[in-house]
Amino acid sequence: MAKEELRSISRNLQELQKKLSLLIDSFQNNSKVVAFMKSPVGQYLDRHPFLAFTLLVFIVMSAVPVGFFLLIVILTSLAALLGVIILEGLVIAVGGLSLLCILCGLGFVSLVMSGMMIASYVVVSSLINYWFSPRPLIQQNTNGDFLPAMKSADFEGLYQE
Repeated sequence: MAKEELRSISRNLQELQKKLSLLIDSFQNNSKVVAFMKSPVGQYLDRHPFLAFTLLVFIVMSAVPVGFFLLIVILTSLAALLGVIILEGLVIAVGGLSLLCILCGLGFVSLVMSGMMIASYVVVSSLINYWFSPRPLIQQNTNGDFLPAMKSADFEGLYQE
């Protein structure tokens, strides 16, 4: 039973890897992506992947506050049409300062989040590579000799249901 589950998990991981590689290939072959990656900014971000990931997380997280700020600007512009011009300048100034503070905070949060995501990606990929590697495991005997580890067939009797 355990062997069948291990095979199905391995097969599912291989299918997922094929799908992800096709998705990545479709992104990399896009003409706009190729043109951006040939630009100086694209080459710089290619050499600094942590910065590129942090920038991506920051852009995604800052979309909502910038949207709210633009909504406030539009609403105050509509109020200016009604004759409340002094209030418009005050609201836009306060909104701009608050947006600046929010974006600075989001910059720090995106830096921390991207660091945690990259660290978890490295740990999970290392664990998956360790668990599903085809190489035989080595155990050290009490005498200091290295012996091959027990095969999974040796454990079949232990986990029978």
